[in-house]
Order: sequence, then structure tokens, then C-alpha cells
Amino acid sequence: MKTSLRTILGLVVTAVLGLVVGAQQGDDVASRARQIHFSSIVMDTHIDVTPKLQTDWKFTEEHPTGHIDLPRMRKGGLNALFFSIYMPGTVTGPKAVSDSLERIAAVHKLAQDHPDQVMLCTTAAEVEQAHRAGKIAGLMGMEGGHMINNSLPTLRMYAQLGVRYLTLTHSLNTDWADSSGEPGKHNGLTDFGREVVGELNRLGVMVDVSHVSDKTFWDALATSRAPLIASHSSCRAISGHARNMTDEMIKALAAKGGVIQINYLDSYLDQALFEYNRKAQPLLREMMKKYPGRENQAKWREEAAKVYGPAPKASWEKIIDHIDHVVKLVGVEHVGLGSDFDGGPMPVGMEDVTRLPKITEALLRRGYKEAEIRRILGGNTLRLMRDVEKVAREIRTGR
Repeated sequence: MKTSLRTILGLVVTAVLGLVVGAQQGDDVASRARQIHFSSIVMDTHIDVTPKLQTDWKFTEEHPTGHIDLPRMRKGGLNALFFSIYMPGTVTGPKAVSDSLERIAAVHKLAQDHPDQVMLCTTAAEVEQAHRAGKIAGLMGMEGGHMINNSLPTLRMYAQLGVRYLTLTHSLNTDWADSSGEPGKHNGLTDFGREVVGELNRLGVMVDVSHVSDKTFWDALATSRAPLIASHSSCRAISGHARNMTDEMIKALAAKGGVIQINYLDSYLDQALFEYNRKAQPLLREMMKKYPGRENQAKWREEAAKVYGPAPKASWEKIIDHIDHVVKLVGVEHVGLGSDFDGGPMPVGMEDVTRLPKITEALLRRGYKEAEIRRILGGNTLRLMRDVEKVAREIRTGR
């Protein structure tokens, strides 16, 4: 049977039109995603850039290395962040306090030096005020209970200086709480640890359960009147890292109104990479001692690759898988973003903060509605902050 020239031309035109329409639809999704992303409060609850603020490094200048600075934040649409007040758990006692104060002072100085660009915030309302003014909302979270030096008055001082969450432990046990990073010695929280949680509630400072042992999590959940935050944790059902949360923990966290902030570190996202790192752990620990400091992480992996072969690569899309997992488990109201930028290796495709809009576009393509995406980007964290602030007011007024 012969096919007429007119029929052939018709088929060609139909095919071309289909390609054009498909491309336009794809562009429409990308364009809509950018509109959502760059008009939202996009909040990251854990960024490890703070030590750089204590050097000659300039936050307001764009850098070719590291994950974050202010110009790249603008490009990536990140407009609210918690600066991590961090130091290793081996730094304890009065030195931990003095070093913490210097780190806090560096964040204050950043806001003081650049009042037209950065606003130091302590409440959800202030974050919204900064957003309306077109400024970066800078908040602070303290990563490790060892920095309070077993002192509630010291904790109160940190709160007065603007700290708005306390990670109960870092990678080592404190004198009053067990960490996920080593065998426990307290079976969770001690009596003083419970006092710390109660004081955090009174102060309106979020109780952060990232880094804690499973038993410490359950003790903190039972003790706290306010909902909890996991400032930079992912899902253990997808990657077995001890720093991630089990489904049971995520369900309990959500039932109390808490939020899990998905961590982007590649081994927290990807099971194959987690298993590789576990196999290579003895050598990696040796490398950490030989080449101390987070800036040497590439060197650690390079040496491990000589013995165990190249490490598996984790894709940035795993971030979306972890978000999806939480949403399917407990709903869209209980998940946010806690990247750990400048705290370790990022997955392929999320090399720095400029890549953040990809998250919004991926969520849109997976069928998330605009209101749901805005919650994930920052709305859920703001709601949590308001809930914690409300509990603090109730405690202080004796309700």
C-alpha cells in the first residue's frame, strides 16, 4: 500500500509538534519550580561554615571551594540558615565554653558588619521579617551538649546570645547523654540530662536529637514538653548509618510535632557508600589521625580507595528519596532540609548551595503541590519554632 506525500508530511509535523509541546511543558515545570523556590523561605538547619567566619575568609565573597558563601546562597535561593556552633567532643570544660563564645561572636559580627544583607534571628517571626526585607536570616544551633560544661547557667547564657537549638551530643558521649558515635555509658539520658531538656523547653531552645543514641532519643522524646528537631539526620531505612533515624523514631518524632531535617552527606544518603565506609572504617580512622581536619576528607577517601577500590558514588536524587520516605511515613508536615554543607562530602549533583533549586524542581516533578514544597523548604521548621516558642511561654507563665 502506497503512503501519500501529504500523509508523510502530516506525520512529520505531528511528531515535531509533539516534541515542541513536550519541551514547552518541561520548561514550564522548570520555570514554575524556580518561581516557587525563589519566592519561598528556604531554610537549612545545619551548616558548618562557622569556623571560616573566625578567619580572613570572607562570607560575602564567592569562593571556588567549600559549599557555601553569601553570593552562592543568593544563586541557590537559600535565605535562612542555622550556623553550627561546633567543636569536637574532645574539647570540653572551660575551653569548650570559651571557644563556643568566640564562635558565637563571629556570627554576631557577621550580622553587625553586614546589616543590609544578614539579620541575626532568634524567632520564627524574625525569620519572616528578614525574608520580607530581602535579607539572609542567620540563626545559631549548638552542635554538642559538651559545650555547656554541665552547667544550666551556661546554657541560659547561650540562649541569651541567640542559640536556638542544642544538639544533645556530638560524636562522643557527654557526662549526661549517650551519643550514636560510641558505646553508651548512661543508658540514654541521666537525671541531669533530663534537667537540660526541661531547661531547653523553658528557654524556647529546640531539643536536637541528631547525633544522639537511640536510647537518648527515646528519653528526650519522653522528657520534652516541646516537639523535637533532628537538625541534620536522614532515614535509616534507606541508609543504615547510625546517625540516621529508624522509621519508628521518625513516627514518634512526628507524633509529637517534630521535624526531621534531611542530611545531604553522601554516606548518610546511600546504602552502598555507607557499607563501603563501614568496611574501610579502620583505615579511615587511621587516616583521620594522620591527616586531621575535615578539609582532609578527600585524602582519607583517596587512601581508602588504594586498598578497597573506588568508593560508590551517591546521587543528589537520594535527597529526594529520603524526603519521599518521610512524607509517605508520616506526612509532609514533618520533613525539612539540614544539609551539613561544609561538614563533609556531598552527593554528585549537589556540589554546593547553588544546586538547591534542583530539589524544588524534583519535588514538583514527583507530584508535590506548591504548598507542600514550601513546607519542606522552610515552612515546617518555622512551624516547629513557633510551637517551641509557645511551650516556653506556657512554662514561664505557669500554664
